[in-house]
Amino acid sequence: MLLILFSWWYSDGLKRFYSLANQKILVIADFFSIGQLFATLFNPFRQISNINLRPDTPINVRFQAGLDKLISRFIGAFMRILIIIAGTFCLLLSLAFAVISVILYILTPFLPIIFIALFFIFGGIN
Repeated sequence: MLLILFSWWYSDGLKRFYSLANQKILVIADFFSIGQLFATLFNPFRQISNINLRPDTPINVRFQAGLDKLISRFIGAFMRILIIIAGTFCLLLSLAFAVISVILYILTPFLPIIFIALFFIFGGIN
């Protein structure tokens, strides 16, 4: 019975656990969509434009519209950079957590033996 448990733990169980950890990382990557943020880095923030320019629009109105779009692009780039940084941090954190979790999953069946050995090595009960 114990052999069947170890066989499952290190074959199908490990595959499932790894797949689950990978799925969580993919969900975080999809949530932040860093690639799409890079592709649209200098797009205007929320695509807001309140002035419709026609060929006969005065130069001062055109200048103000251009300035509004420029400021909107800087705000959009700033917001996207902040989200890219946060997303990268979350991805790295979840990747580290996934690696540690898989290592602990592999070591879990041996933890009682390791703890008993540590108990006797470091003195145990005085």
